[in-house]
Amino acid sequence: MKFLDQVKIYIKAGDGGDGSPSFRREKFIEFGGPDGGDGGKGGSIILKTEQNLNTLIDYRYQQHHKAQRGENGAGQNRTGKGGEDLILKVPLGTQVFEEDNKTLIYDFTKIGEKYIAASGGKGGLGNTRFKSSTNRAPRKFTKGTTGEEFTIWLQLKTIADIGIIGLPNAGKSSLLAAITNANPKIANYQFTTLNPNLGVASYDDKEITIADIPGLIEGAHQGTGLGIQFLKHIERCKSLLHLIDITNENLEQSYNQVKNELQKYSLELTKKKELVVLNKIDLIDKNIVKNIVADFSKDKKCEVLTLSTLEKNSVSKIKAKLITYAS
Repeated sequence: MKFLDQVKIYIKAGDGGDGSPSFRREKFIEFGGPDGGDGGKGGSIILKTEQNLNTLIDYRYQQHHKAQRGENGAGQNRTGKGGEDLILKVPLGTQVFEEDNKTLIYDFTKIGEKYIAASGGKGGLGNTRFKSSTNRAPRKFTKGTTGEEFTIWLQLKTIADIGIIGLPNAGKSSLLAAITNANPKIANYQFTTLNPNLGVASYDDKEITIADIPGLIEGAHQGTGLGIQFLKHIERCKSLLHLIDITNENLEQSYNQVKNELQKYSLELTKKKELVVLNKIDLIDKNIVKNIVADFSKDKKCEVLTLSTLEKNSVSKIKAKLITYAS
């Protein structure tokens, strides 16, 4: 399934049915009075979060959505049938914006949450409603009101406990595959991950959601590489796991490059809890690893750990640590 995190759609709620101007016409009844029923209410457009969705791709190919119209009223005081609501399913973390794509209308943060994006029109009144002591045969009736219609934007911002960030080819997808049930694409070249991947990790009967964010390079906050379109997904993560390839020639530069991109995009991202993990330690001698970690950790305020995704004990330690960062 392709990943899509932004889409523009047109929604139209159903119009209300018209009231009926009917008069009773029955055999052996000399004076037939008004018996027109009311029109039915138009269906509304309702957005609802769904558990198993993680993309807006369904709205890429169907961008016009209309709810059912209410039926007209009828004689014998029969009310028209109301139009059925149209429920549009969206992933958790979806935000609804007005047509300008800047004004936020609603933000989905819970599974099963509902939002009425466009209300159906009210049904019209039948002529029975206008009967009075001075007007025994009213011909007056009203038509149903028009249902609301809007053009809106849907934007998806991934919600996760932990967001894995780092330069391309740092091993983020391998880590996600090692500690969760996710099956991300893994290969030995940059930008293997083209979309955010989500996985659920379990440890000591606790579960956390982890997101693998595509690699950030210099200029990402301006759209370079896969850049700005995925930086927004980090905003929803409670904590960040900053993964760095320990074989890089300049670890400090690798670390600062990603941190600078986060800061330039939003200062709020730099305030999140951060765990730095030096990956691929199986490629370097153990004694050298200790020296590298000691040197790198000197001026760091955050915790620094090491990892080899090929070693179960190493992966388990990281998983246990992430549980504490997710709370």
